[in-house]
Amino acid sequence: MDGPSGTGKSTVARRLARECAVPYLDTGAMYRAATLAVLRAGLGPDSSARDVVLAAAQARIESGTDPAAPRILLSGEDVESEIRGAEVTGLVSAVSAHPEIRELIVGRQQELIAGAVASDGGMVVEGRDIGTVVAPDAALKVYLTASDEIRAARRGAQDRKAGRAADAATVLAAVRRRDHLDTTRTVSPLTAAADAVVLDTDHLSVDAVLDELRRLVGERGLVR
Repeated sequence: MDGPSGTGKSTVARRLARECAVPYLDTGAMYRAATLAVLRAGLGPDSSARDVVLAAAQARIESGTDPAAPRILLSGEDVESEIRGAEVTGLVSAVSAHPEIRELIVGRQQELIAGAVASDGGMVVEGRDIGTVVAPDAALKVYLTASDEIRAARRGAQDRKAGRAADAATVLAAVRRRDHLDTTRTVSPLTAAADAVVLDTDHLSVDAVLDELRRLVGERGLVR
């Protein structure tokens, strides 16, 4: 399941994984953890590519796959809450754009997916390059989309619920900035796979999106 920030893919991906009784993988959290490692190394937007890549490559990142309690570990520390903060959010697209970092993390993601398929029969995976790069042979690819304004409103509500400041204009600008960075990067840009089902969530509730996902899963005979 791919799509830009604020389309609701994390929420529906976790719920779909629970309903299908399969593991869940938030690939974006792995890039956020790598970004946190870069920040903890005292690096930032103006740091050299070599230093950023080295800090991310040396980070020990472990991703949980339980949809009921998603978590991400950095050097054994649960950083699920910290990686959602503004500092990480502002830098994650730039860090994720480094080819060496993507190659390293995509390899780990593919290992997790292969293990889940072998032991659990499948996995719900969400991110920005799943259908195009990470799992191009997936039995079902879905690309969620929504307008900038709707996505910014959702992101702002999510931030406020988590106790983070969320000025509407600032959130909208951040959403558009990240969209630009994610869609224009040279390696693994955000785009819908040619065979993905594109689902506009502008006027759909979470339950309505889930209904459509259930239909697609059943249509392809993916329910065990």
